[in-house]
Amino acid sequence: MKLLIVTDAWAPQTNGVVTTLRSVIAELRGLGHQVDVIEPSLFQTLPLPGYSEIRIAPGPWRRMGELTRSLAPEAIHIATEGPLGMAARAWAVRRRAPFTTSLHTKFPEYLHDRTGLPLGVGYRFMRWFHRPAARVLVTTRHHRDELAAKGFGNLVVWGRGVDVERFRPLPRSVAERPRLLYVGRVASEKNIEAFLALDIEANKVVVGDGPEREALQRRFPGAAWLGYRYGDDLTREYAQADAFVFPSRTDTFGLVMLEAMACGTPVAAYPVTGPVDVVSEVMNGALDTDLSEAVRRALAVPRESCREFALQHSWRAVAERLARNAVATSPLEQAA
Repeated sequence: MKLLIVTDAWAPQTNGVVTTLRSVIAELRGLGHQVDVIEPSLFQTLPLPGYSEIRIAPGPWRRMGELTRSLAPEAIHIATEGPLGMAARAWAVRRRAPFTTSLHTKFPEYLHDRTGLPLGVGYRFMRWFHRPAARVLVTTRHHRDELAAKGFGNLVVWGRGVDVERFRPLPRSVAERPRLLYVGRVASEKNIEAFLALDIEANKVVVGDGPEREALQRRFPGAAWLGYRYGDDLTREYAQADAFVFPSRTDTFGLVMLEAMACGTPVAAYPVTGPVDVVSEVMNGALDTDLSEAVRRALAVPRESCREFALQHSWRAVAERLARNAVATSPLEQAA
């Protein structure tokens, strides 16, 4: 299959959407599919206000059609709802060309948190954006059920995976106090303050960066602020942690949880969408409305069982589900 993926989220951004797409594309190509990507670097871009590390293409409308026609895809997948996703959606809808979409985040909640925009407005936009899609790929069963209750249709559970060769257990050093780790964007929607404010005798480590780092680092100077880590450096941080703390209440999955488990590290989180589909009590972590209690129980989970759980989740299976749900589009439709 000749598949085109359109995404506003791409390298050098560091987030779960980019990790998902790049991992899935690598697997699709390994399965023999041809995959082309329309992403921001193909256009003139501007930094997203308040989030300068993310660059968006503000005027992709005309070039989107030119690029799509030149690539002549057999199937189109629109991965994000940003300017590129909007342009690709408009192009496909005008030509009545079928396409699929995916829903990676609770975008209305993020907008509400950052701007105060009512959730109802955000979800009306999301329903409008995804309504023409032949299939809408979502992260988990709980996320699918939440969206169905909000009026979304054509929902298919896609899932998420982890690279268990890259993320693996490593020799660990012994410390006097537990080492608690957070990995991800340092942004308000991630609720990192709940992790940093935990009243637990432990060393707290933050891997990642974002718009809230400067303010939070001033408030919580006792934590270790490491910035971004990649490759084996990131694997070592996961493997050295005694527990991985995932404080977000709005993520739809949280790939970092699987990465931590693959390194043998149990996860402590709130019982919300994302963690409830990934974290199993005793097997790989703990869930509790009291995050401190979740951490205490997670610290007692055997590291071996965390690794065993991660081994059951591969990117190959996620890629196969995307290919299986792709919808063929006609070259005649594209030329119109």
